[in-house]
Amino acid sequence: MSENHERRGHGHRGPMGGPGMAPGEKAKDFKGSVSRLAAYLGRYKIAIGVVMLFAVSSTIFNVVGPKILGRATTELSEGLMSKITGTGGIDFTAIGKILLFVLGLYLVSAVFSFVQGFIMTGITQKLCYRLRKEISEKINRMPMRYFESRTYGEVLSRITNDVDTLGQGLNQSVTTIITSVTTMVGVLVMMLSISGLMTLIALIILPISVFLISFVVKKSQKFFKSQQEYLGHINGQVEEIYSGHLVIKAFNKEKSTIEEFNKTNDILYESAWKSQFLSGMMHPIMMFVGNLGYAAVALSGGLLAMHGTITIGDIQAFIQYVKNFTQPIQQIAQVITQVQSMAAASERVFEFLSEEEEEQSVKNPADIGAVTGAVEFRHVSFGYRPQQIIIKDFNANVKPGQKIAIVGPTGAGKTTMVKLLMRFYDVNSGSISLDSHNIRDFNRRNLREAFGMVLQDTWLFQGTIMENIRYGKLDATDEEVIQAAKAAHAHRFIKTLPGGYQMELNEDASNVSQGQKQLLTIARAILADSKILILDEATSSVDTRTEIQIQKAMDNLMEGRTSFIIAHRLSTIRNADLILVMKDGDIIEQGTHRELLEKDGFYANLYNSQFEDAV
Repeated sequence: MSENHERRGHGHRGPMGGPGMAPGEKAKDFKGSVSRLAAYLGRYKIAIGVVMLFAVSSTIFNVVGPKILGRATTELSEGLMSKITGTGGIDFTAIGKILLFVLGLYLVSAVFSFVQGFIMTGITQKLCYRLRKEISEKINRMPMRYFESRTYGEVLSRITNDVDTLGQGLNQSVTTIITSVTTMVGVLVMMLSISGLMTLIALIILPISVFLISFVVKKSQKFFKSQQEYLGHINGQVEEIYSGHLVIKAFNKEKSTIEEFNKTNDILYESAWKSQFLSGMMHPIMMFVGNLGYAAVALSGGLLAMHGTITIGDIQAFIQYVKNFTQPIQQIAQVITQVQSMAAASERVFEFLSEEEEEQSVKNPADIGAVTGAVEFRHVSFGYRPQQIIIKDFNANVKPGQKIAIVGPTGAGKTTMVKLLMRFYDVNSGSISLDSHNIRDFNRRNLREAFGMVLQDTWLFQGTIMENIRYGKLDATDEEVIQAAKAAHAHRFIKTLPGGYQMELNEDASNVSQGQKQLLTIARAILADSKILILDEATSSVDTRTEIQIQKAMDNLMEGRTSFIIAHRLSTIRNADLILVMKDGDIIEQGTHRELLEKDGFYANLYNSQFEDAV
């Protein structure tokens, strides 16, 4: 089983500082994004239909309430007048019935609103779960070149920021649009049923509201985008400064670092201040326009009431409707921005899901279980870009159980050969065979099960030491894990740790030393019991004493297995069965350590230069 590998660079930014969605960012293909999102929502169309029905019903009950409540006011005012004139009194029974009826309407409206909110939240969370699941599965099917050409923060933002933006936007925008439009139509109908003249007066304020809101939204939008952008820059700088604190101290760069931070912080302050100020102006402006509407309605309503055209209760209801009419306009203005962000987020998610995938399986695959470990490279040519070939004509024949060392200067193509062997990339020409089968004849997952890896950059996850070692073979018993740790010379130091095998490693495994991390990854590889091993600079970052301990563990690991060792320290590969010396993508020398020294060629010069440096 191949060991997963992750590089933890400081240059990338995580969800907070990554290139996620900025408020107001627009989709390049709005219609395409919305139509594809609608296709994803197709399986929930019945539930969405129920949401729409309940949202409309809730809004209708809510809209009808003020007019019926106005009847209670009319009943009260007429009762007072009749009491004053001595012709009657207040009919509290009638008023009580009206109030109970209105209370019932509002309760039903609240229940409908709660139900539609509950269902819509469930739909959006199911959709987000499905998208995250598909992204996670997609990652395992994508070629390595995709991840090597992008930062981790960019990929993470698809799973975190973009899916969250999509989910929140969908949850809020759908119900907001339905209720706002229904409210506007319902309120307009109710206003017309009370008085056409007063409705006309109230509608005069509508263009003023639309103009002022659109003006504020347009002005604030660029500041919101700038705020989100520089918030990302700030988070990125803080992460880099924190992780590189010792380097900054060592080079006395505190002043320049603070100056750079202050520049970014000043821009963030300016954009945040302006965006929040303009956004905060929305409410006072709407209050001002609304008050103008109230004044116009109250004046016209008073004149109509004096002529007996409408009742006092109708005036009260109408004033409430005027208030309810301006609120949906503001909500729709806000939700338009949210819909744009949602469409842009969905576009980024679907763009990722549409990326090219690796071919995972083949027809009639070769049996990986019968592999003995014989590997042959035949005229292999490869380049990460077709126009830049870095492996030109690589030939090698490796017998089962041999220990093969690959050495050469930086950029010679050593690690590239390993990537080709495990089919992280496919060769441009030539072939690589495993037990006389072209590696293309195996399913990718099965092929990688034949390899175990120990890398210079160790990868351990947050969890117990037992869980980290068992990652090499998930169904292994505790005893098998302990035996693998003993073979890796890790058992002794594990027993000295608090909790032993049940000790919890933190997120970056910084509560154990670098050498101990390496021993744990070797134990994991031993437990996997793979036919072929790849050791990539496995001892380059530890001290000499730890290196000797790790070397013993690796000797146990390599016993009876075909092993490929990539090493810069040539002293560690003296006992290799075959040493391949690479330069500029070609094998320029090959043989045992003694044979290559006797040739007095490139390898001898490389080996002697390291010896001289050590002296």
